[in-house]
Amino acid sequence: MKYVFLLLVLSTASFAQTRQMKIFISVDMEGIGGIGTSAMTNTGGKDYETGRKLMTNEVNAVVSAIFEIGPATIVVNDSHGDMQNLLHTQLDPRVEYIQSNIKPLGMVQGLDATFDGVIFLGYHAMAGTENGFLAHTGSSTVKGLWLNGVEVGEGGLNTYFASALGVPLILASGDRAFTEEIKKLTTARTVITKEAIGASAAKLIHPDVVIKELQAQIKAALKEIKKAKPLTPDPIEFKLKVDVPTRADVAMSIPGMKRVDGYTVSYQAKNMEEAYKLIRVIYKYLAW
Repeated sequence: MKYVFLLLVLSTASFAQTRQMKIFISVDMEGIGGIGTSAMTNTGGKDYETGRKLMTNEVNAVVSAIFEIGPATIVVNDSHGDMQNLLHTQLDPRVEYIQSNIKPLGMVQGLDATFDGVIFLGYHAMAGTENGFLAHTGSSTVKGLWLNGVEVGEGGLNTYFASALGVPLILASGDRAFTEEIKKLTTARTVITKEAIGASAAKLIHPDVVIKELQAQIKAALKEIKKAKPLTPDPIEFKLKVDVPTRADVAMSIPGMKRVDGYTVSYQAKNMEEAYKLIRVIYKYLAW
């Protein structure tokens, strides 16, 4: 009997050692290394194709570093604009890839509680940030977003969503303003890819240097991943300030929505998923 017990213990230990990590990567574009103009982030813009290559290269570099640590399941969510930017035929074939922006959870579509950690690549600062390169929150219609009284951008919103699932942010990259912003919320490792000069120009760090730093930081983050802690965001009350009162007027047709002032609405959500979906509806689909 004791031999059977010993075999069971050894088998369990072996399973634990071979369990694959599960990592979710949300990749935006404005904060990617080597991108220094808005045209590089827009379909049809000058050097947009170069921007796509830089974006794809960063993802592949991080993925390669993850696999150097051990076996993994990696889901990559294209999270910029129409969310059809990554050259997915050139992505590391070991990843799963989510494309298109017609999805309820946008930048975090596909993320669930089974993941061990989240990575944000190429992110930018929140709307209205001084010296934030191409800073915005969701779209140009949003002038401010607060969760439980804390103003957040896309990085903060996505961190709250992941945290509600019990999944910690382990690495985030983007311009200096973004990294300073995300550090106020989490202890995740960060990589600076550029420093804004005003809102529409940037002093860039060479993409090769960015990639080396990303690889070094993700390896370090994975080695200490058990220490990473998610936030504790529930319950969630969000407040959203939009660009024109008419948009707030239309948002008030959502049951439970409250008016704060001419430009601002608020909502007490039962969980982060409900909050996220409503926020996305307001900034993406209440448009004309």
